[in-house]
Amino acid sequence: MELADNLDIHRVFPQHPEQEDVDEYRRLSAEQGCGVAIISTSLRNHDYAATVSAYLSVSYDPPTLLVSLYAESRIALAVAESGSWALSLLTASQRAQANWLASPGTPIEGLLEQIDFRRGPVTGNAVISGALAFFEVETTAIHEAATHLLVVGNVVSMGEDAPWVKDLSPLIHYGGDYRRLKQ
Repeated sequence: MELADNLDIHRVFPQHPEQEDVDEYRRLSAEQGCGVAIISTSLRNHDYAATVSAYLSVSYDPPTLLVSLYAESRIALAVAESGSWALSLLTASQRAQANWLASPGTPIEGLLEQIDFRRGPVTGNAVISGALAFFEVETTAIHEAATHLLVVGNVVSMGEDAPWVKDLSPLIHYGGDYRRLKQ
């Protein structure tokens, strides 16, 4: 049933957003719980990796993923050039890895030295050890959207690496912080 009272809104003019608009958008969009993953790629014998929470399954047939990356970041530039990437979905116990790869100023050399990983069998990109699920992806399209690149790709291999235990929980980003699901 339609309610008669009006919604309380914050009007935004997308062509000229004020800082107040950006801050309010950031606050409201943080009300969505998102899974946390690590995207990785390899380019010119260097590994690149970053923490992401803006990814989604686009299609089951064929298996297709999309990830949103800040266009001027090292990971976005490397993924765009390399043509393939791996996405490792993290468990709640992998918060330290998520924090490390979300930190500004992480080194290019030795970026993954403190994180256990294996090479994906198809793309050779880093798959984080203990991941709930992982996907190796070949890029099929890149779309510019505001300050980000939306990278779409076909899944060429997938699997899981986390040993199942009763209290296993995905790492969730909600309200500006990492959380776990309560069981």
